[in-house]
Amino acid sequence: MKWILVIVLVAFAGWLLVACSKDENASPNQTLAEYVDLDRFMGTWYVHGYTPTPLDKNAYNATETYELEEDGKIQTTYRFQKGGFDGKWKTMTPRGWVHDTQTNAEWRMRFFGLFTSPYYILYVSPDYKETVIGHPDKDLAWIMTRSANLGDRDYERLLLELAKRDYEMAKVVRVPHSAD
Repeated sequence: MKWILVIVLVAFAGWLLVACSKDENASPNQTLAEYVDLDRFMGTWYVHGYTPTPLDKNAYNATETYELEEDGKIQTTYRFQKGGFDGKWKTMTPRGWVHDTQTNAEWRMRFFGLFTSPYYILYVSPDYKETVIGHPDKDLAWIMTRSANLGDRDYERLLLELAKRDYEMAKVVRVPHSAD
């Protein structure tokens, strides 16, 4: 059983290396948010849709919290329960920074202190209650709001932000949340 875990971790590390080794300075290949007010964007977001990776597959009650540090870096805390509402809490803490300071919509995230990957804010609502995040390969995406509750109609509307940028919609999974 342990050798299976080793194979999965090695395969994931290889995938992560390839996914994160894109030209860090390449221009975005899709439409990003026109401008992101960083102070308004900071705080906790509830993840309602995402493309799972081996590390966060079967996430429940997922949240992503951003904190702007004095040095301009963005401390990120991604938390979720693994496998169900009674599952063990998992936490990941990548650090980010704004790559495009004119729009603040293009970030870079460093994972495990080793890999850097582009992070695109594709959409943020005018009231900063909804956002859609993407990746250059269009293989990773997140739909997030400031509330644990998101109706089907609003979820579908936010999915359209990914669809109009040609993301593979079949890969996006809805994240269950328990009541507030």
